[in-house]
Amino acid sequence: MNKFKILGVAFLAGMTVSYAQDIDQAKKEIDAEKYQDAKVTLKSIIKSDPSEGKAFFLLGNIYLYQSIADSAKMTYQSGLTAKDDAHFNYIGLGQLDLNNGKAAEAKAKFDLAIKEMRRKDFEEYVYVAKAYMNSTKPDYKNAISTLNLAKEKNGEEPQVLLAFGDAYYGDKNQNQAYSNYRNAFQADNSLIRAKVQLGVLLKGAKAYTEAVAAYNEVLATNPGYGPLYRELAETYYLWGLNVPGRQDEYLKKALGYYEKYMTLTDYSLTSRMRHADFLILAKDYKALEIEANKMKELDKVNPRIYRYLGYSAYQNGNVDLAIKSLEDYIANPDNKVINLDYFYLGLSNIKKATSADGTSIEPVLFEKGLVSIRKAVEMEKSVTNDLGEVGKNLYEQKLYKEAAAVLEIATSNKESNGFLYDNYYLGNAIYFDNAKPGIVKDTVALKKADIAYGNVITASPDTQDVYLSRARTNSLLENDEAMIMYYQQYIDLVTKKGPEELAKPAVKAKLIECYNTMAAGYANFDKVKAKEYFQKTLAIDPTNAYATQSLGILNK
Repeated sequence: MNKFKILGVAFLAGMTVSYAQDIDQAKKEIDAEKYQDAKVTLKSIIKSDPSEGKAFFLLGNIYLYQSIADSAKMTYQSGLTAKDDAHFNYIGLGQLDLNNGKAAEAKAKFDLAIKEMRRKDFEEYVYVAKAYMNSTKPDYKNAISTLNLAKEKNGEEPQVLLAFGDAYYGDKNQNQAYSNYRNAFQADNSLIRAKVQLGVLLKGAKAYTEAVAAYNEVLATNPGYGPLYRELAETYYLWGLNVPGRQDEYLKKALGYYEKYMTLTDYSLTSRMRHADFLILAKDYKALEIEANKMKELDKVNPRIYRYLGYSAYQNGNVDLAIKSLEDYIANPDNKVINLDYFYLGLSNIKKATSADGTSIEPVLFEKGLVSIRKAVEMEKSVTNDLGEVGKNLYEQKLYKEAAAVLEIATSNKESNGFLYDNYYLGNAIYFDNAKPGIVKDTVALKKADIAYGNVITASPDTQDVYLSRARTNSLLENDEAMIMYYQQYIDLVTKKGPEELAKPAVKAKLIECYNTMAAGYANFDKVKAKEYFQKTLAIDPTNAYATQSLGILNK
């Protein structure tokens, strides 16, 4: 009988070690972003032994990461009934409170978890800190404060150091982040993510060469670590944006590394969505459409799929599908709508409003598109970076009024990448729209054109043709003094460039325009100056009919 008891205790001890190993395995799978594998491991533990509270907690965390809040909550609540480590689930429920803006309720739940800690425990503090960092509105200060409590228990523990690195990184304290990541890896070289994060810090500092070198160090010893390839993909994507002439090459590398990341992690719906988000950044809309349709096969009702279908359908020329997909997504109040949803819906309506031959616009649909684009800019002004091209395309189709409407939104962001060119095209669109024969001039719009040209001059005072455009606009406004001033500024600028510039046929033609139009303006209040400027025209072109005839009239 005693022998049986001894064997029973030994068997239970073996089971405990086994479950601990399985929990550790699940943690490694989560760190490697193999979430489907981790789910299988954790569900297996729970099925075999529902007393393992930490298994519920880790499974709930995966659901939370995958934005399946209902499943996360149910899992945490089930975990509270477990015999062992049930208190960890209060931390998960606390993060749900943080996500819902209930900070006091979250703190109360964190305190319940901490209350169950034994004297030497520190892991609860680490997970509370992670909850603060991973919430929809991260609170890195509270994360650091919580980790300082863990530090009092065991400041040399690698997981504490790694969490400190994440907290300081989020708090934009790069030096502290670096030292903690470095110390975490030195304390435990199995913490591959700590080593990868050293490269992430270099990426954030735009030291792309050094970042890739750091990643390659990890790659040499850990080629199967999936998240490394995602970081390589994101680094090459950013590197391509910042190195002229290398964008296509580096973007191709980025996409290749992201595909490698997918093969080493999983092809779950969540991973596919993350991949889809990267494809949007990379502007690979053909691949995005393929990915969206694969996601639709996995889950026909997941609302985010409509976002991806909408974006790719617009870029691939199917505006009807784009409009329907995005309208369906935005109409659902449970969906988190972002600026790009409105942006692509607006672009889709504008494209649909434009006739097949590009010569006319359906006004109601076009205005509907503008409303959506304005909403997008209100949410995130950086979308104006991609708006100038839309306005320019309308401009080149000679749809000047519509081009001006789009470009006016684009130029509302002074930090936009295309602010100078967008202002120039805005001014031109308004000018040409008002220079049509027999049109009633829109003086309000023309004054906007004058301001737009002024923005170009302020940013790039040596752009000589903008002075001509501003002068022409003020001529339409019948502001002779301003017209004369800007023509003169053009003359001064080209004269300063020397005889070679003045000898160019195009410049000669523009000088004739300047002198003739200035002379016509002077004729309204200073006939002597008018004659002087008509003579300047004849000095360039002795047979100029307009100058000859006008001088004849002035000399009578």
